[in-house]
Amino acid sequence: MKWMGLTAMILATMTQGASSQGSGNAPAFGDDLAFLKKYVDVIVLSDKTAATQVAVIPAYQCRVMTSTAAGTTGVSYGWVNRELISSGKKQPHINVYGGEDRFWIGPEGGQFSIFFKKGDPFDLDHWFTPASIDTEPFELVSKSDERVVCRRTMRLTNYSGTTFDLEVTREIKLLTTQEVNKHLGVTAKPSVKIVAYESINSIKNTGANPWVKDSGLLSIWILGMFNASPATTVAIPFTKGPESELGPIVNDAYFGKVPADRLMIKDGVIYFAADGNYRSKIGVSPSRTQPILGSYDAVNRVLTIVQFTFPKGAKDYVNSMWEIQEHPYGGDVVNSYNDGPPKPGAPQLGRFYELETSSPALALKPNQVGTHVNRTIHLQGPEADLNAVAKATLGVSLEEIKNGLKK
Repeated sequence: MKWMGLTAMILATMTQGASSQGSGNAPAFGDDLAFLKKYVDVIVLSDKTAATQVAVIPAYQCRVMTSTAAGTTGVSYGWVNRELISSGKKQPHINVYGGEDRFWIGPEGGQFSIFFKKGDPFDLDHWFTPASIDTEPFELVSKSDERVVCRRTMRLTNYSGTTFDLEVTREIKLLTTQEVNKHLGVTAKPSVKIVAYESINSIKNTGANPWVKDSGLLSIWILGMFNASPATTVAIPFTKGPESELGPIVNDAYFGKVPADRLMIKDGVIYFAADGNYRSKIGVSPSRTQPILGSYDAVNRVLTIVQFTFPKGAKDYVNSMWEIQEHPYGGDVVNSYNDGPPKPGAPQLGRFYELETSSPALALKPNQVGTHVNRTIHLQGPEADLNAVAKATLGVSLEEIKNGLKK
């Protein structure tokens, strides 16, 4: 089956070089913030201590660009594409500025794609990200020290010719310590530094007609791009059961089969290498998905937990394969991507990895709203103290995550 993933397309269309960050050397939040402020307006959400900070850019579709748990000198968790931003140029197919929580809409490919015009071939020359989710700004509705709300009206037309009128509302909310403890189900020790936020993403059908499966549905797609280290491993708990009933545990067909030393399945958890050295992507279907995934950066001792809304019984998720599809609602709920050279010796976009979540396909009646919440929690501190959080959330210890790719 044909597939051109996000980063494959970026690499094929961009002329900028790779990120200047060294392997494992995550930049300081203050450095990223100062850089961003040279080129675009940034809203910084922060608590009273100014230790937890989250940088939000309305002009970039109200995306969370990066965050920190330790003030301006702390590690910057989000990947920032400095080359593209500083160039001041717009790319024709997509403009990937980076960011650890950004808003997109699916599907990407197929007969209901919003990235291809009706009748065009499914190839890179004819693939274009809609400007409303790529280069056009969101309107700032309100802001406070710990919350920002943005909005954007859009009109999208899919490959089959169906037109969608919609209003997108995106709220970024900084979470308190009490809220974090509740969501994690465990109280982290004082030695652990934490920054956490939610993006509450809503799509309203503002048109006169209902959205139905036969003419195509949309989905909310949240993608997070994080700084990779030589020892970062993604851990995705999954629902166990026979393939005859639940289907494959993991989809690793996006860029060709992932090598065994970079993808391992052990006792209810998928382990995936996220070192920024090998281009690969995996996905998890609705029958296998649990509403959580995470990663551990053993170099910087950062545990990242992503939680999201996963409606009980939801089965229809849009399919983004670049072809006319037999199963247009047979897509994945969760994805993880690791960047790397597209071929040996070729430059890569940057040293980052992605954690992605999607809403179900949205069959909305006029004025009906669909919402997808994506929650990101970064915890940094001594491994002994992070270990309890990993066990309570992902069901495995840090040692199991670090050794997850070993036989």
